[in-house]
Amino acid sequence: MSVDTLEKLFIEELKDLYSAEKQITRALPKMIKAAESEELKTAFEKHLEETNTHVERLEQIGEILGRKLTGKTCEGMKGVLAEGSEVVEEVIEGTVRDAGVISAAQRVEHYEMAGYGAVREYAVLLGQDEIADLLEETLEEEKAADAKLTEIAKSVNSEALGAVA
Repeated sequence: MSVDTLEKLFIEELKDLYSAEKQITRALPKMIKAAESEELKTAFEKHLEETNTHVERLEQIGEILGRKLTGKTCEGMKGVLAEGSEVVEEVIEGTVRDAGVISAAQRVEHYEMAGYGAVREYAVLLGQDEIADLLEETLEEEKAADAKLTEIAKSVNSEALGAVA
């Protein structure tokens, strides 16, 4: 399909976010398993629950629009998640891996924040206030997850600094 209107771009971006969230629901259990820090595991578990809610919100948005948001693969998220998998595979278990996993997870959050911020603005311009509110709710949860990861990183990174090879 040729994207030649803001409304078409809006739908395509929503499909992209839907794909990204579905990919994240499959990746987070691996991150939970790879994390050593209990605080990090707990944060990932909480975010997995939130991510499932994000998927449900996007499905609700699809219903409002009368559109299925399936059929597209978010290649950007696929790449970001592949980099995160490399950290898990290449970094020895422990605090250094936790530091790397946090960094990878924050890349995911920042990618999502950029996407949700853009589509929220499209929704506002298109007069889709209910959808804009749903997208804002998710955007705020993504920001909170990123802030939590930053908080956890402060202690994990300090511990990783003291790790002996």
